[in-house]
Amino acid sequence: MSNATLTPARTTARPAAEPRQSFGSWFRDKGWRHLVGLVMGVFALFPLAYVLSAALSPTGTLVSASGLFSTIEFDNFVKLFSDPQKPFARWFMNTLIVGLITSAGTVFLGALAAYSFSRMRFTGRRFGLLSLMLLQMFPQMLGVVAIFLLLSGISDVVPWLGLGSQTGLIMVYLGGALGVNTYLMYGFFNTVPKSLDEAARIDGASHIQIFFTIILRLVTPILAIVGLLSFITSTGEFLIASIVLNDPDAQTLAVGLYSFIGDSQSRTWGVFSAGAVLAALPVMALFLFLQRFITTGLVAGAVKG
Repeated sequence: MSNATLTPARTTARPAAEPRQSFGSWFRDKGWRHLVGLVMGVFALFPLAYVLSAALSPTGTLVSASGLFSTIEFDNFVKLFSDPQKPFARWFMNTLIVGLITSAGTVFLGALAAYSFSRMRFTGRRFGLLSLMLLQMFPQMLGVVAIFLLLSGISDVVPWLGLGSQTGLIMVYLGGALGVNTYLMYGFFNTVPKSLDEAARIDGASHIQIFFTIILRLVTPILAIVGLLSFITSTGEFLIASIVLNDPDAQTLAVGLYSFIGDSQSRTWGVFSAGAVLAALPVMALFLFLQRFITTGLVAGAVKG
């Protein structure tokens, strides 16, 4: 006769329910943060909603007595592309060309300078870093006259690089590439262990090989951030672009859209708002494309810092 083995029943102890937090205690602890975030979100989104409402309104003005989105039509977008004197499609393409080339050149030149300051030791290194920061203290407006005279003189020798040319505008933008962007990259480059460089040199790698095959892959987040900031700055810049680009066919969106509201007798705010909405699409698309790199860069910078 086999003896039956009796196994005592297992009882699972349930954790005691936490006491429900009162509203006042929750608000003091976390709730006020949600309230501040909600207020700031509304504060940031209201101007965007206002411009979008004006773009879809057939009245042609920013002020509507019926409220936001009372009437939705697309006449302003049709007028935006139907005026041969104001080639919006050409301005849009010019903006993309100038913005993409400027951002790519800024990232490349800034990365080269940041690598030199981070990995090399040479006479004047500290002075160069301080000079890059001090130059950012002077406003952009101080160099407008000098830029105009310089490009005017270049036009007599090399017309495609002087006034009225997009190439000249890109060169002016790239002239400011070695500023705060280089300093941002320099701080990120310093977080990359120098032991990787030393191991690569033992294998016979040169500075160029180390820079392109090792360093650039490890600092991709900061490259994406600098590229995005440079693209936003170059596509939205108005002062220098309005001076350099005097040909309507070569103008960017920032300069071209001003013609819709520059004349006080024929201001078309609805068409201007429609153009502003479309002008924001490239920046949004680039931000969404680089979002994972930007998030990685911010997290990595917080951990390494």
